Amino acid sequence: MPYVNIRLAGTLSREQKEEMCAGVTKVIAEVTKKPEDSILIFVDEEQHENIAKGGKLLKKPA
Repeated sequence: MPYVNIRLAGTLSREQKEEMCAGVTKVIAEVTKKPEDSILIFVDEEQHENIAKGGKLLKKPA
């Protein structure tokens, strides 16, 4: 059973997550030849202040 963990800074709407997960599931199913219903996707939304790049905390987009 393939599983994917997607981590992102900030939040997405439910509709955005549904669209993203549908697309990722389709690609993984095509490449691995596994049924779509066997693919698990975990979406982790993190606050910008909890992520650093180049030693500096990310700033929330305007």
